[in-house]
Amino acid sequence: MVLTLNEIDGMRAIMPKVRREWVDQILVVDGGSTDGTIDYSRDQGYEVYVQRQPGIRKAYEESWPLIRGDIVITFAPDGGSIPELIPPLIGKMREGYDMVIVSRYREGARSEDDDLVTAFGNWMFNRLINLCYGANYTDCMVMYRAYRRNLAYELKIFEDKAYQPMERMLGTVAGCEPLLSIRAAKRRMRIGEIPGDEPKRVGGERKLQVVRWGLTYFAQIFKELFTP
Repeated sequence: MVLTLNEIDGMRAIMPKVRREWVDQILVVDGGSTDGTIDYSRDQGYEVYVQRQPGIRKAYEESWPLIRGDIVITFAPDGGSIPELIPPLIGKMREGYDMVIVSRYREGARSEDDDLVTAFGNWMFNRLINLCYGANYTDCMVMYRAYRRNLAYELKIFEDKAYQPMERMLGTVAGCEPLLSIRAAKRRMRIGEIPGDEPKRVGGERKLQVVRWGLTYFAQIFKELFTP
């Protein structure tokens, strides 16, 4: 699954490196691009779904029924997800894991896209989630990961109530990766990591809403302590 919103530069630079024989399906889920991303994706023969509701989590929720395989890889075409890591990511999943994360902070990897704020935020959320839920993540926030398709439904990560009331108060729709990491840890699922660099962004604009998403995730971590 390739998540896009005005990422034409990244799509042109990154997606030709994704070999089609690595996967059974390439689904581009677009948030309403106006820079040619949608036309480019269709011209390349990718399946394209344009989401109806705004927000990254809504992109997942709306497009999930279109996924045909048992394993999903969530991929950012902005340069942050290295295509050559797809085969080892799939190989690790075949060892029997429920979820495998491409960690920017595992030994041997680094993020070239972090700034002081995002580096601190990722460190803080990793520490909190590991402490609160007995996990051993080095990168619980990153999008680039593979997991069983049904895991999203088993862990109910699309439910709006899991993100409220903070989203409503802040006027945002946050991503689902932190909740996915939290609930997988709570259920003691088999979680693995492989190291993977995060190169600098290729074109486009960063979509991360540091304050609003950060507050939503912070509230979510503690709310989940009291959620069965």
